[in-house]
Amino acid sequence: MRVLALSSGTSVDAIDVALADLRPDEQEVTTLVLTPLGHREVPWPGELRTRLLELATSATGPGTWCSLDTEVGRAFGDAAADALTTLGPADLVSSHGQTVFHDVVDGVPRGTLQIGQAAQIHACTGLPVVSDLRAADVAAGGHGAPLVSLLDALLYADRPTAAINIGGIANITVVGADRVVAGDTGPGNGLLDQASAARGATHDVDGRWGRAGTVDQAALACLLDDPYFAAPLPRSNGREHLDLAWASSRLRARGIPAPVGDDLFATLAEVTVRTIADGVEQACRQAGLSGAPDLERVLVTGGGLRNPVLMEGLRARLPQLRDEVEIGLDPDAKEAYLFALLGYLSVHALPGTTPVERDRPQGLQVTGAARPVVLGSLTPPVPVAVDPAVDRPRRLRIG
Repeated sequence: MRVLALSSGTSVDAIDVALADLRPDEQEVTTLVLTPLGHREVPWPGELRTRLLELATSATGPGTWCSLDTEVGRAFGDAAADALTTLGPADLVSSHGQTVFHDVVDGVPRGTLQIGQAAQIHACTGLPVVSDLRAADVAAGGHGAPLVSLLDALLYADRPTAAINIGGIANITVVGADRVVAGDTGPGNGLLDQASAARGATHDVDGRWGRAGTVDQAALACLLDDPYFAAPLPRSNGREHLDLAWASSRLRARGIPAPVGDDLFATLAEVTVRTIADGVEQACRQAGLSGAPDLERVLVTGGGLRNPVLMEGLRARLPQLRDEVEIGLDPDAKEAYLFALLGYLSVHALPGTTPVERDRPQGLQVTGAARPVVLGSLTPPVPVAVDPAVDRPRRLRIG
């Protein structure tokens, strides 16, 4: 089955489009083969990106929500229609949509909202569309994130591996000795991007502001003392919580002056590095490893790859660090290919898609869900041709 996947992360950088062929291995039907067929990044049209970034903190009425849901759906649909021309035909579209709110109170997920009308995507492509890929996991008691843990667990199998994704929020998956542990570590690029916006930029290009500054140790200690960072995995968060207002509030409550100028960038970068590295160490222990030194490799994807300050800081703490090109998967396209995988699993009605069931004595629901669930809703709700030989996958191989 050829699946065209659409996604956009919390940084709202662009619409990621990826085309993948997914089919069971001819020799072993419990191994699923994902063959990447192409990836594109499509800029958000006009002022839509600005409106989406403002949505989490602005007071909006139902008319605004309805309008944005439609406009995001059309933008995704246009990106999909163009990709079908440039990348090739598909049997199915799998759309993550755009997350606009992730509702977690006292560590308990209550809901998550992604917009981007699937009917608009169907109207642009004529293809069935799988969407709303996180809600079922939350309804089952999970965090709905990070869904990429499924791909990581299937792909890295029994090799002790940490997979880090640095988007607006950073998340990790650790494939350990006897289980898989995953969760959001905390800020990724989000805090740095917000600080960059105050300077009229989208991000700290090449980390030059962070490199020019000095880490404010008092401010760093205050921010790292947030109870969220000590909570056990799985856990999740969003940019509506871990933003500059959060940082300012914590510092003000402790009477600590906020860093300014380049020192702000250096300090925020160190918060990201430390929370990721500490999260990997914590996940290793929960996954049955003695610590991060037991990992064979640490793989990084996401926009944070382009920030040398973040990467140098992580490499100093995690010397096994590499990117994922070595396994045949474009780091910029990984999450889009994840949603191709989730779309495929959804139409094949295979349970256990996000709560990963391993070939272990005891499985683990890595998002915290109480039971395996089938993710995704189908638009229109009509039968989709599926592979008759498919079985619940235990491994994923890049073709």
